[in-house]
Amino acid sequence: MSRLLVVHHSPTPTVRALTDAVLAGAHDDEIDGVEVVEREALDARAEDVLAADGYLLGTTANFGYMSGALKHFFDTIFLEAGGALSDDGSAAATETGGKKPYGLWVHGRYDVTGAVRSVQSIVGALPWVQAAEVLEVVGDVEDRHREAAYELGGTLAALLT
Repeated sequence: MSRLLVVHHSPTPTVRALTDAVLAGAHDDEIDGVEVVEREALDARAEDVLAADGYLLGTTANFGYMSGALKHFFDTIFLEAGGALSDDGSAAATETGGKKPYGLWVHGRYDVTGAVRSVQSIVGALPWVQAAEVLEVVGDVEDRHREAAYELGGTLAALLT
């Protein structure tokens, strides 16, 4: 059975609504053979990452960056999960490209550009490959955002069947 790891920081009802929709999509009745493992960003460990076949990441956009909780997750798992570093210690793009699929959703009040860029710069140095368009939600969460979140969860889970 494949394993999909969902790592998120969902501190508000707004972000939690997106997370719930992503999880519902990943658990869609049409998808068989995928175990969905949910972890709060501060609770996720390298063992969770190493045991997974694909990833879904969710974060708020805080001061033009991903949440501190998701950054802590990356700081905790990066090297053990196969992250590549440049000579200066910064994240380096992987030479061989990614093998495990990932998806990302980001919510912000006014802008999510910096948060998306910060996640992608780190993930680009892991042996992962972006498998779905980033779900960027600015402002209030509407039905169309929940539907897109459901689709994101279902897409990543279906890729692992």
